[in-house]
Amino acid sequence: MTFLMLFWEFFKTGLFAVGGGLATLPFLRDIAGRYEWFTLEQLSDMIAVSEATPGPVGVNMATYAGFNAAYILGALTATLALVLPAFIIACTVARFLKKYNENRLVKGAFYALRPATAAIVVSAVLQIFLGTMLNLPAIGTGASFTQIVSLPAVGLFALVLAGVIAAGKKVHPLVFIAAGAAAGILLKL
Repeated sequence: MTFLMLFWEFFKTGLFAVGGGLATLPFLRDIAGRYEWFTLEQLSDMIAVSEATPGPVGVNMATYAGFNAAYILGALTATLALVLPAFIIACTVARFLKKYNENRLVKGAFYALRPATAAIVVSAVLQIFLGTMLNLPAIGTGASFTQIVSLPAVGLFALVLAGVIAAGKKVHPLVFIAAGAAAGILLKL
């Protein structure tokens, strides 16, 4: 039954998460709340590892979640389920796009998907940002400021932001990935 549920949940995620790996985050948060395959803290770790490892973020995250749920077969099931909708849709669209690629309705549909995709990605980024900076369950419980706000995370964010502003030029994304991995390792020690 676990494999069937893994397949179903990640198939839905692959079908509706338009916009890449970060667009899968709202679906993964929902999965974490309904199943015991991984926790929200493990989801944060998955995001960090997926961003730092080669390959698509969504696929890395599905593989990790599937492995947590049912080891190797779970990893294969979740990964296959996540990529299958995109494969089916891409094959179908490719057949029709050749024929209708100059149609104004088709162009309009693709143009209309852009803001929706951007909104999904922005929502995921905000969820990660707030989940990292704040202890969201503690809000409204009378907890102190230091119990709600993660001072190390806010301090690290301020330090990185100051560094980027001071550099005054584009910084390669690998620098951020390496710095984030190092900071995460140091903060977990």
